Amino acid sequence: MRLPKPAPGTVVPARLAGAVTVVLLAALTPLPVATPAGATPSTATCGGDPATYLDTVPSPESFLGFPLGAGQQRVVTNTEIRDYLGAVDKASDRVVTGTMGTSVLGQSLPYAVVSSRRQAERGTLDEIAEEIRDLRDPRRTKAGEARRIAAGRPAIVWIAGNVHGGETSGADAALKTLYELAAGLSCAVRQRNDNLITVILPTQNPDGRDALRRQNEFGFDLNRDWFARTQPETDSKLELLRRFPPQVFIDAHEMGGRQYFFPPNADPIHHEIADAPVDWINRIGAANKAGFGYNGACTDTVTTECYFNYDTYDLFYMGYGDTVPATGFGAAGMTFEKGSGSAVQDRVQQQFNTQWSTLGWAAANKREVLNSYYRIWTDALAEGRAGALEPNEVVQPANEVQFPVPDVKIKSYFLLPGRQLADVRRLVERLRRMDVEVYEVEKPVKVPHARIFGGRTGTDVTVPAGAYWIPMAQPQKHWIQATLGEDPYAPFPYFYDVSSWSNPLLMGIDTLYTGDDVRPRAELVERIEGGRTGTAPRGGSYTYRLDSAGAAQLTFRLLGQGVAAVRDPDTGLIRVPAAGVTPVVDRLARSLGVTLTPRARPATGTAIDLPDVGLFRGAGISTTSGSYGEARYVLGRQWGLDLKPVTTADINDNTPAFTGRTTLLVPDGGNPTGGLTAAGQANLRNWIAAGHTYLGLRNEGTRMARAAGLTSTTERDKPDDYLVIGSHLRVDVDGDSPITRGRPAEDFEFNNDDPILSPSTTGVNVLTYPDDDTFWHNGYTVHAEILKGTSVVVDEPTGAGHAVLFAFNPLFRAYNESGLQLVANALLAPANSARVAGVESARTAGVAPARAAAAAQPAPANLGGGWRPGRIQVAAGDLARTRSLVERYTGTATIAVVGDSAYLTIPNPDGLEFEEHPFLRNLINDLRAAGIPLRSVVG
Repeated sequence: MRLPKPAPGTVVPARLAGAVTVVLLAALTPLPVATPAGATPSTATCGGDPATYLDTVPSPESFLGFPLGAGQQRVVTNTEIRDYLGAVDKASDRVVTGTMGTSVLGQSLPYAVVSSRRQAERGTLDEIAEEIRDLRDPRRTKAGEARRIAAGRPAIVWIAGNVHGGETSGADAALKTLYELAAGLSCAVRQRNDNLITVILPTQNPDGRDALRRQNEFGFDLNRDWFARTQPETDSKLELLRRFPPQVFIDAHEMGGRQYFFPPNADPIHHEIADAPVDWINRIGAANKAGFGYNGACTDTVTTECYFNYDTYDLFYMGYGDTVPATGFGAAGMTFEKGSGSAVQDRVQQQFNTQWSTLGWAAANKREVLNSYYRIWTDALAEGRAGALEPNEVVQPANEVQFPVPDVKIKSYFLLPGRQLADVRRLVERLRRMDVEVYEVEKPVKVPHARIFGGRTGTDVTVPAGAYWIPMAQPQKHWIQATLGEDPYAPFPYFYDVSSWSNPLLMGIDTLYTGDDVRPRAELVERIEGGRTGTAPRGGSYTYRLDSAGAAQLTFRLLGQGVAAVRDPDTGLIRVPAAGVTPVVDRLARSLGVTLTPRARPATGTAIDLPDVGLFRGAGISTTSGSYGEARYVLGRQWGLDLKPVTTADINDNTPAFTGRTTLLVPDGGNPTGGLTAAGQANLRNWIAAGHTYLGLRNEGTRMARAAGLTSTTERDKPDDYLVIGSHLRVDVDGDSPITRGRPAEDFEFNNDDPILSPSTTGVNVLTYPDDDTFWHNGYTVHAEILKGTSVVVDEPTGAGHAVLFAFNPLFRAYNESGLQLVANALLAPANSARVAGVESARTAGVAPARAAAAAQPAPANLGGGWRPGRIQVAAGDLARTRSLVERYTGTATIAVVGDSAYLTIPNPDGLEFEEHPFLRNLINDLRAAGIPLRSVVG
């Protein structure tokens, strides 16, 4: 039954036996939860007993000095969160706290583990966690033992908040949930604590919380970083998840508007997410729906206008805080989103309500969940042995699978060691740290039928010794396929993120897979290998190959320490004096997977100079914006370069902040000229002609160069129905260019609706999309063939210097290793490296005629920044109704009719991601509510 809603501000205290305080909280009272179907007897007996609490445990209100979610005028600070967790740990024997790591700025990331007193004892807690981990490996845990664990042990539920710094209510509500579990004496609390281990991580992004900023200090969206774990906040979180693997995971967010979202999810759902987590997610959604709105609804009468399901939030990309727990840990990974337009009281209350309802469902069904959890890994093992992939499915009403998973068997992946060995090893370590078993091949093995990444096949392919073998016949089969797969096989064309993230393609690693039964002689990898293979004599040297992002990082670190690194002009090998390879350097090389080979001779070759890099910061660009922040992280934090800010005014006025740099990096953005005046453009050309290097990334980087007369490339218009949504494409490589040193003749690069560049006539087209039948792409694309023959990277000489222009963003989320190596090569290349026969006019500071013509071309219609515009596809017959709804929000949308489809494009001049857009999600909801079928949606 439901209790009547107390009058606002009502607090009724009472004392029981001097040890218990009874408090009925007006704003944040736990919901009475109806007994779910399938509940065990121990969880089916609770009524609506009053909320009573141990008076020895401080409530958030008493500790903080203000009530959570009731007229609160400020957010709880990170210090208050840490202090409150410590106070509750000290006061309650149901709570154990810890710190899982630190943020970019060094703030601790505290968590609390809550359960019954007996289960929360540290020794017992470790035993429980180990047994839950044992359920994930049916090879060592037999069915009878699994049933014993399911019957006698609690399930693990995670509540994680504030992954986006400005979305504060999930963290505030988590403090209330912590208090209820730590101090509550009700039957409902006992049910949850007896049947669950609850891990509470109030804030995943303390630096962003301090700044009320979505991203972390380096401008990374931590809800896109999960598989790559580039950021310290993500990396330490995943290690804690491995220690306490969840069966249910709540990721609490905020969004625009006033509604609340909880699953069921929108399609697409990644096909390798097991059936059981999807079933649990949908059932938890039903439990939240049944109790939603009690004591703090968004309207006086609880209706579906208060919340919505299905639309917007998919379960597809392997970087989300719901998708990775679901795929990598077999959990019911869920995104909960509360509209930030509601009052603070409603936001915190409704986040607490869904947390409490979810815990109630998990407690009532924990035995079933743990039994099914064991079967997830049993089924994965069987599928891996058979080489079977999970089929594509959809859950949203009226949707149908449009793109089935092809009929292909995959029993093994092989990562080949012929090149980029450091990056191969880094991928091996990434897999191992998600409990994937990887083996090093000790003797060559023949693969009768191989599929080679890039859409090719081979017969009787020999895999050499030193390759890495990942058999699918292991419990983490789902995760292996989801992160290594050549294509993610999207079932349904709805996206607000990328549609491909294949790790081998991102790294450019030679990879093959097969459905054959292959059993190579191989040894389980215990750690990645790198570092010194022996000791060089005094006066000798060490060599390594600069053919990977890992080797690039080592090179910049060595140069930053003053080590005199040189490059062999014939082999390209890097040589460093033996004295420069200290134990610290050896450990770094080992961690990066770079092999250092000793030699008796000294380091001779062409000296490599450490670049003095200026990072362009145009007017209004934040240091934590996407591409700018990525540059700070990769070049600054990882490579150790001392980046100097260069503003638009610095170039226009020719100040030493600009002229004193050897390299200028212009990140992606939305200004086609960078704000440069005619004088500033001349200053830029003269500076390059003096022997300096310009690196321009994606939209702003290439457009600013064109406007300044640095390139003859032009930007082609995109067809109205063109879509390339975060996909990989094959590229041809100019092997003579120093920009491609260490790369193969054919490679892969990542395209995320990037500008389409015509080939240069005044520079070197370093990377181009093939114009023949070798053209290949994965992910979701429409009319990608218009990219054939266009340029991806261009090296344009001007005087003694050059401009290197990237049509794509090689720094994207810091996980595009092949792109990172190209940037490193461009930074290390001699300034006069671009050699173009017959275009000597490009060797002057003046503007060649072809470049002047390119600069005179009109700017592209859409000057979106680092992210793509919104795109909605409907039937042409629905255009009139669709247009009328769109015009409620904007008058700037463009409309095109192609065949029987109409495309409406919503400009995105600020480069906002879907979740930050002021109205796109609401517009999509309105279209669905009006009964207009959406053929595709791209955010």
